[in-house]
Amino acid sequence: MSISITFKLYAGLTQYLPLEARVGNTMPLALPDGATVLQAMQPFNLPMKIVKLVLVNGVYIAPEDWQTRELQDGDVLAIWPPVAGG
Repeated sequence: MSISITFKLYAGLTQYLPLEARVGNTMPLALPDGATVLQAMQPFNLPMKIVKLVLVNGVYIAPEDWQTRELQDGDVLAIWPPVAGG
């Protein structure tokens, strides 16, 4: 079995998405049942030192939970680098 989630990368991380997904910064992603947040990120080769904020369905996931937090069918995984604003 597998699940389907929505995978979103923001700001400077958008460049790690496939070219066709960069315009909307989002793409569907099929994963095996029981896949974790970290497993969803791994195929994109994100530089973990610049992954700052990870949300699943709008809820913050702490870095120490990325390896154990399992994703469910229909989840939205959104990831941001450090962002400066004013």
